Amino acid sequence: MSSFVVALDVGGTSMKGGLVTRSGEILRTDRRATPRDRGPAAVIATIRSFIDDLAAAGGGTPEGVGLAVPGLVTAEAALYSANIGWRDIPATDLVPLDVPVMLGHDVRTGGLAESVLGAGRELSDFLFLPIGTGIAGATILHGEPYGGSEGWGGEIGHIPVFPEGEPCACGQIGCLETYASASAVARRYSTRAAASSPGAPGSPALPPSTGTSPAAVPVTAERVAALTASGDPLATEIWGDAVEALSLALATYTLLLDPSAIVLGGGLAEAGTLLSAPLAERLQQRLAFRQAPPLRHAALGVSAGMLGAALLGWRAAGFTDAGTTWSLDVLKSPRVA
Repeated sequence: MSSFVVALDVGGTSMKGGLVTRSGEILRTDRRATPRDRGPAAVIATIRSFIDDLAAAGGGTPEGVGLAVPGLVTAEAALYSANIGWRDIPATDLVPLDVPVMLGHDVRTGGLAESVLGAGRELSDFLFLPIGTGIAGATILHGEPYGGSEGWGGEIGHIPVFPEGEPCACGQIGCLETYASASAVARRYSTRAAASSPGAPGSPALPPSTGTSPAAVPVTAERVAALTASGDPLATEIWGDAVEALSLALATYTLLLDPSAIVLGGGLAEAGTLLSAPLAERLQQRLAFRQAPPLRHAALGVSAGMLGAALLGWRAAGFTDAGTTWSLDVLKSPRVA
């Protein structure tokens, strides 16, 4: 079998792994649950066994291992993750094999993949903005992710966009993430719908399109998007708040760093033009004296983190130009399950 690296994207809910050759062929993909409810030791044990199993499936020793992990990260250690609960874990403790290993921040690693392989392939400087359960950005400068002086760069989700707004879980007030993340859109709609349901003191009835009870159908950002598209007044208001918050944060980012483009990813971006069209218009309105950067949709989807980890694995093995000749047709199949 061809030489390969093991690539692993470690998320708070699941891990997505794969074997990727130097030419970019994806030999295998797999997924496992992240047992964070059992503590950081269980997560580390699962990572080690997952890497072992992937390597065994490859029929040989990998050239290297790349891992994308959340929290504060260096190439050599996972320093801290509130999501998982670990502190100061050397990269070598996560890998049961005696091979080169490199760690990367999960969002920045996804941004690296979009830079080398995806929507930012021909761009030098752009913002990768996946909008999911939370919001974090990857600032790509001269083709590489920039993490800042201490590794905290890219926390655009905690830009205070509404200083007198709602409290954020981080302890600040009015953060972008509190209004525009997929979880915030679902939460804000659900809360407002419940307050407007029959029986709530002084509250009007629910809009007709929401049904008889806000609890009857699980509220997700996808459902709020569908309701917005159908003209539901409450959903339209919540969606408008998210777009407004994003336009404020992205205007600030644009004025500071002048990106070539803004690449939107994550679950909320799956709404397509329902998000990008009003966001582009509002962003341009906030940049009166200059042209707003174009908005692009991410190209690699849920595979971005794993593919970025593959690039890290090949870089750890000494191949710094990994990915520059990889075919997008090869990368499209198979997708991570």
